[in-house]
Amino acid sequence: MNNKKLVFSGVQPTGNLHLGNYLGALKNFVSLQKEMECIYCVVDLHAITVFQKPSELYNNVLETTASFLATGLNPDKSIIFNQSSVSGHSELAWILNCVSRIGWLNRMTQFKDKAGSDKEKASVGLYIYPNLMAADILLYKATHVPVGADQKQHLELSRDIAQKFNNDFDCKNFFPLPEPLIPKNISRVMSLRDATKKMSKSEESDYSRINLKDSADEINRKIRKAKSDSQQIPDNIKLLENKPEALNLLNIYSEISKNKLEAVVLEMAGKEYSFLKTKLAEILIEEITPIGKELQKLLKDKSYLKTILQKGSEKASIIAEENLKNIRDKVGLI
Repeated sequence: MNNKKLVFSGVQPTGNLHLGNYLGALKNFVSLQKEMECIYCVVDLHAITVFQKPSELYNNVLETTASFLATGLNPDKSIIFNQSSVSGHSELAWILNCVSRIGWLNRMTQFKDKAGSDKEKASVGLYIYPNLMAADILLYKATHVPVGADQKQHLELSRDIAQKFNNDFDCKNFFPLPEPLIPKNISRVMSLRDATKKMSKSEESDYSRINLKDSADEINRKIRKAKSDSQQIPDNIKLLENKPEALNLLNIYSEISKNKLEAVVLEMAGKEYSFLKTKLAEILIEEITPIGKELQKLLKDKSYLKTILQKGSEKASIIAEENLKNIRDKVGLI
């Protein structure tokens, strides 16, 4: 397995995966499992860099696992497990903490964004989170990592850490330098209430997002109430540049219908946004509600979800421990 192209990616279990997660990550995960060896991880250790209620974290891990399965990930083709169940992630993270440089971490923009104005109150875990991400990837010697544009900086850090480890311990090419897999055609899915912000699980209003668990009625209602524009749809994308909410709806329609945005704009040109919303709701219901029904079904059988995670953990642990033996040897640990 280690000699082949190997994909690794992780999703934080923070509850309520939504349309943005589906189009930006999960749909791509399913496609990749047809082409390469894939390891998909529910990164619960990353989640606790910000305090989580234990009962909520437990349930969110299972819900994220169910979302993986409901969207089409196959545990017979891909390894699916939760991060904390393989202790090698934490062990390698500490080793890489000692390889990574403070100056590198100081350049990470996501820490500044997440810590806010009072970074002194942020957890140490949030600060060194990128080193754990590097450990997640390098523990399996992953060659490719599907990431959004906002995670590209962290992947570049993973490459820097891998290169420094290889140089420090005189083991050229021991860790491969992981390549980013950034989908070229997928636009960021923005909030239905404020299209200057990404669609997010943390936004207060549930009307800002389409959840994977939403019913047909909920999807219909949310799209109907989504912000758009009072004028007719123009026939030129440039005319939409100052209309982010309208452009967001057209982008979502483009992604779900698998048509280029230019073609969608021409198709909708001259029509009212109510027409677009009706069409968008129809194709979203067709695409999302089967996932939601399967998700609800899976959540009723928590023992099955735990079994999937356990089997995935056993498979991941075999690869991790084999690589860790070599890593300990390189570092001089007995």
